[in-house]
Amino acid sequence: MTGISETVPFALTGLPTAAWDLTSFLENAKSQFQTWGGLALMLLGAVGLVWGGVLLLRKLMANPQTAGQQTSWVTIFLLIIVGGALAGGGWELVSTVGSGGQKTIEELGGGTVIIQIRAAGTPPRLVR
Repeated sequence: MTGISETVPFALTGLPTAAWDLTSFLENAKSQFQTWGGLALMLLGAVGLVWGGVLLLRKLMANPQTAGQQTSWVTIFLLIIVGGALAGGGWELVSTVGSGGQKTIEELGGGTVIIQIRAAGTPPRLVR
């Protein structure tokens, strides 16, 4: 009878540690929602791109006196441009635009304006 006398030690150093605290849960949830949200935005962008192409072809092929001319050229081109941007960019595009908006809001919020109400009949005065 033959037997195996050698054993191989298992190295568990490559496995991630399981953290069961609220911070890890929220970080993982944020990451997962960003992934799902980005995929949803990419899907909606692809739908907008396809629908913009359909409307473009309908408008080009329609008789000018029929109801096929309802959609404006601006709407069609915005569908194509925004749909293509979302289909290609997804979460990264929205995040970049949002961070630019955050910077603008922070810059605008640098100076505080306080309105002082004076006695009745006199207009309010701005104080910086």
